Amino acid sequence: MSSSPQRVPVEERLFSLVLALLATDNGLTKNEILSTVQGYRQRYSASGDNASLERQFERDKDDIRELGVPLETIETPGEAGNNQNLRYLIPRGTYELPTDVRFSPEENTLLSLAAMVWREGSLSGESRRAILKLKALGVATTEPVLGYAPRVRVREAAFDPLGEALERHVIVRFSYLKPGEAAARVRTVAPLALVQHQGRWHLFADEPESGVTKTFLLRRIVSPVELTSKSFEPPVGDQSARALAELDRVWASRVAVVEVEPGTDAAIRLNNRRGTSLLPDGSLQLHHTDANILADELAGFGPEVLVISPPELREAVRSRLQRTAADHG
Repeated sequence: MSSSPQRVPVEERLFSLVLALLATDNGLTKNEILSTVQGYRQRYSASGDNASLERQFERDKDDIRELGVPLETIETPGEAGNNQNLRYLIPRGTYELPTDVRFSPEENTLLSLAAMVWREGSLSGESRRAILKLKALGVATTEPVLGYAPRVRVREAAFDPLGEALERHVIVRFSYLKPGEAAARVRTVAPLALVQHQGRWHLFADEPESGVTKTFLLRRIVSPVELTSKSFEPPVGDQSARALAELDRVWASRVAVVEVEPGTDAAIRLNNRRGTSLLPDGSLQLHHTDANILADELAGFGPEVLVISPPELREAVRSRLQRTAADHG
């Protein structure tokens, strides 16, 4: 009897993908990535159908670009338009700190201590196997870069109990705080899928009380998730695909226009977001699924970003900056 593929947490898969693409000077093809990188190789079939794995890779590319990682594609000379032979690369120069950034000895000590949490040895077993496989394919790698393996889980606390509820098909209860509301509301739902979209985890669920299917952002669940004793019959079909399609629809319909200072961190990160387009006047048009999350992100760039539209996003960013100034005044 064959065992099922080892389940690799999504943050570990994305981290491994970034490291692999940083570790090569010439880039990796999709096939090289799927067959060697932690999180893909466990499900890769050399002779079978990898369509679902390829779709996962496409979503992962969008997610790391959304996080501001400058992922580039390179066409093989003489094979323009052949997507199977595209090579993927993260140029180190565009992913390094600016040359004028310096750290004090105390700051370097703290950064080194933090890195130890992630590193735990120069090369993990997974990294060694990945290097050997890449070398067997004739790919030059930078071993020290590939030697860092993630050890810290960054999922929200609600993730594991919701995953258990999905497996058992039971109703759950939790407190959920929506932006603009003074107090959290208790929600009772039948969980249908947990999906990651634009780097954030969402719960797709039926709400029996309203009879409506809703999407909840896990970061807004502010209480422990309670699994009830009431079970439910899950609907037929791929609920994860349904959830992602709905989130993509929302993302495509919501746009914002911002001005950014050239050469700044904001310019690099926002230009590399999925779906960003440069308008004729030099401003950027961004897509988003949640205006409050986007406002948090844009406010974090400080004076490097100016929101042009929509007005409610401009006001949301302004209020965050004013609150920050008051807190530190």
